[in-house]
Amino acid sequence: MEHLINHRVKNIEISGIRKFFNLVADVEGMISLTIGQPDFPTPNHVKEAGKQAIDHNQTTYTHNAGLIELREAAANFYREKYGLNYSPQSEVIITTGASQAIDIVFRTILEEDTEVILPGPVYPGYEPIIKLCGAKPVYVDIRENDFRFTATMIAEQITEKTRCIVLPYPSNPTGVSLTEQELSDIAKLVEGKDIFILADEIYSELAYDKPHVSVASFLRDQTIVINGLSKSHSMTGWRVGMVFAPEYLSKHMLKVHQYNVTCASSVSQVAAIAALTAGINDAVEMKTEYVKRRDYVYSRLTKMGLDVVKPDGAFYFFVKIPDEDTSSFDFALDLVNKVKLAVVPGSAFSNLGEGYFRLSYAYSMDMLTEGLNRLEAYLNLR
Repeated sequence: MEHLINHRVKNIEISGIRKFFNLVADVEGMISLTIGQPDFPTPNHVKEAGKQAIDHNQTTYTHNAGLIELREAAANFYREKYGLNYSPQSEVIITTGASQAIDIVFRTILEEDTEVILPGPVYPGYEPIIKLCGAKPVYVDIRENDFRFTATMIAEQITEKTRCIVLPYPSNPTGVSLTEQELSDIAKLVEGKDIFILADEIYSELAYDKPHVSVASFLRDQTIVINGLSKSHSMTGWRVGMVFAPEYLSKHMLKVHQYNVTCASSVSQVAAIAALTAGINDAVEMKTEYVKRRDYVYSRLTKMGLDVVKPDGAFYFFVKIPDEDTSSFDFALDLVNKVKLAVVPGSAFSNLGEGYFRLSYAYSMDMLTEGLNRLEAYLNLR
């Protein structure tokens, strides 16, 4: 009876990141630099809060939007870090990770045949949801602009069907952030138009060379901000996301969220309160280590003669494959077969990622050193 399955579901695929990770997961002796999984443990005070939540039977449903204490902590986090003010009562929703936040945003604002403008290459989690909504992803090629997404590029793609522009910065897979001026220019372009901005800021606390700036600073009433604790507090498995948006939007997103998951995990929410209060600066120590890793990896890659843009956020390098005649999947598979090193083929990040591979440096220096030694040995074989 497979012919009865929703055709939109049948036409989407499992993420290329996960597909390749699963392909090499059981290979003995493999060094995998694939997944954006921080190698730091969840901070102890966060874990203790989660344990206490269980011990104190805080295991029931919460308000659909999340515990008010957590929404207050989230609002305070954005006020202190980025100078933005959101009402905890009506403009903050706690979600089951940032991925679920993306889902409720798109299902709230998209309709059949509307369009969403995205930079390409880009994280693969947007396109399937856009298509499930009956909408169309419109990619803008940013490869020749050092992966920078500008107002001029966006303006060329805007039509009467444009409903949303995705600004995922700092970026997965490129590690690039936008400047304050670039964000301001995009806001001026969109202001007054019937277009939303989805600002995916999950890596905001991992901005290295300059403080993170949110596009919502320039265009609050048309911007939906997504964030979460997976990257900033090494809480990937706790599944805590946050959506910040004006009340006129939040009240409708909350309906979708309610029927989607009812509420985020109560235990995870209690742990998240500790993360956003006592642990509001937990990312600082991690960020210091990531900068060391970034600089080391950049030095090694450039000495190998590889074409790469130095990232200023997140924990990825998006590296150009030296052989233009080799597909990114074949290149990555050859790395696995010959030197037991796993990276993610660039094609996982849209067709505009073809010709590149993504390397994550969310791993220990020992793993990075060995992985880069294997990459260098592989390149010397070619």
